Amino acid sequence: MCFSPVASFSAGVVLCAAGVVSLVRSRTPAQRVLSGIPLIFAVQQFAEGVLWLALSDPAWAHLQRAAMYAFLVFAQMVWPVYLPFAILLFETQPARRKAIRILCISGLLFAAYIGFCLYYYPVGVAAEQHHIRYDLGFALAHKWYYGLLYFIPTILAPLMSGIKKLHWLGYLFLGSYIVTRLLFHYYVVSVWCFFGAVISLLILYIVVSLTRASVKENELPA
Repeated sequence: MCFSPVASFSAGVVLCAAGVVSLVRSRTPAQRVLSGIPLIFAVQQFAEGVLWLALSDPAWAHLQRAAMYAFLVFAQMVWPVYLPFAILLFETQPARRKAIRILCISGLLFAAYIGFCLYYYPVGVAAEQHHIRYDLGFALAHKWYYGLLYFIPTILAPLMSGIKKLHWLGYLFLGSYIVTRLLFHYYVVSVWCFFGAVISLLILYIVVSLTRASVKENELPA
């Protein structure tokens, strides 16, 4: 995350707590997979917290490379696959399932390509102006449509869901990305992931709401 290691670790703790509560409140496999989102974001924020320490304290410098790649794997590879998959598990309408399944495949292909690039091309990282800047050494990362390829599976999947509460994930992810692109252009990877982590707290509300709705349905007289 941007700002400081304290902010990253604090966000990680809050996300971990929200994810655990959400997981406990889950009643279906789909809800449990959705509850994994804040937990994964927590691990991602802990990784960047360690990276902050590695960049600012020589005693932690030996962990810089591992922390950097751990963060980038989550930020660039996990979300284009995990998010559409989590949304797909909730879908019951055939047309929506087909569309979201296509997004899952596109996210998987994108993640595989990014994994190849992270392995074969150089990656740089630096702490600048209270932010972390990631310099990805492959050509696609510097194209204007790179963000579009990333966000097609990540943002469109919740917007296509038949569950309206999940639409808010897509709206907030999109809005936060636009704000990050406009205000923190050189630090999009780090700053947007912080916004995404905060937004993922909404998962707890969604899971609790779905659980309550399910209970009410079961209580209705036959």
